[in-house]
Amino acid sequence: MKQTNGMSDAAILGMGTALPKHSVAQSDIAELIASTLQNRSDLARFARRVFRSCGIETRYTCESNYLDPLEACRYLPSHDESAVPTTEERMDKYKREALPLGLTAAEKALKDADMAPDRITHLITVSCTGQYQPGLDVMLIRHLGLSPRVNRLPLIFQGCAAGLKAIQMARDVVHGAPGSQVLVVCVELCTLHFQPVKEREALFAASFFGDGASSCVIGPPESHHQHYLKLGSGYSVLLPDSTEDMTWEVGNTGFDLFLSPRIPKLLGAHLEEELRVLLEGDKLPELWAIHPGGRGIVDSVQEVMHLSDEQTQYSREILRTAGNLSSVTIMFVLNAMRQDMKAQNQTFTEGVAMAFGPGLTAELMRFNYVKAYSSSVKEQDHVLL
Repeated sequence: MKQTNGMSDAAILGMGTALPKHSVAQSDIAELIASTLQNRSDLARFARRVFRSCGIETRYTCESNYLDPLEACRYLPSHDESAVPTTEERMDKYKREALPLGLTAAEKALKDADMAPDRITHLITVSCTGQYQPGLDVMLIRHLGLSPRVNRLPLIFQGCAAGLKAIQMARDVVHGAPGSQVLVVCVELCTLHFQPVKEREALFAASFFGDGASSCVIGPPESHHQHYLKLGSGYSVLLPDSTEDMTWEVGNTGFDLFLSPRIPKLLGAHLEEELRVLLEGDKLPELWAIHPGGRGIVDSVQEVMHLSDEQTQYSREILRTAGNLSSVTIMFVLNAMRQDMKAQNQTFTEGVAMAFGPGLTAELMRFNYVKAYSSSVKEQDHVLL
């Protein structure tokens, strides 16, 4: 096993993603919401403008009710709100739909890593859109054939930053416990928490969230591994004066989300300094895996770090084709990036990943794309550690 500074190397050895079967055009969702605002023409116009400008064309949902005629949509009723699903009903739906989606992503990740399920030593499950016990971790162990003694680490209610947080937790497990193989599974069913729109602020959250699952296997790379992401240093940081700018609370009709329009400006004001700390004086990397929390967030990072359109294309494409999938999204971006590096026949490329969540939290991490395991990769590890 390859060692670096006395620690096992850690890499994303395989990845898998999954989307629900129901796709909805962004324009259709905009018209659905606008039609519920017949008595608020100003808000309806604003809704159409917000939905057109957020960089999304398609989203996916586990809830077929969004495809029903307007009068039958319980989540966004035009008149009678007494039929709006309760939190209990939404959690029942989550319990039915989360496992199949998570299983699909996890099975793909295990296959991609050429990893037998019984080799997994740790399971990190991530979600902020639903909870039940025995939970998703227990169900995944049963259905994937993992060892009943696998170390379970549920990471719950941490918002969009949690996917990258889980990757960094897995890296630390591998560094600290040689021989560990960690399976990370993220499942988010954001559309279960759509609420009747009553004010402008609610439209921002409604404009870009969708459902999905992602998974990865993290362990020490071995001689047969190819096209993996070597994980480097990283950390979490709370940005100043931003505690109330992103909130996520349990309500009577689902979870209530508030997103401040200040978030892109806050990131623009503080992110450059944090990235300089992360990079420790090294030059800016070529690859930028930015969590596409919204078009404004990607724009802000691109502007402050002087990135090219090519460097933000992965984040923008995931946002366009699937929306913001909360914690799930960063692995969609990393997977697209890895596939592109493979298609370009790249050998070794440096990168940085970032995701943002309530707090306001920024999760930051360095990584390298590696075409194939070799001793030459070890010689370049100083870039990361």
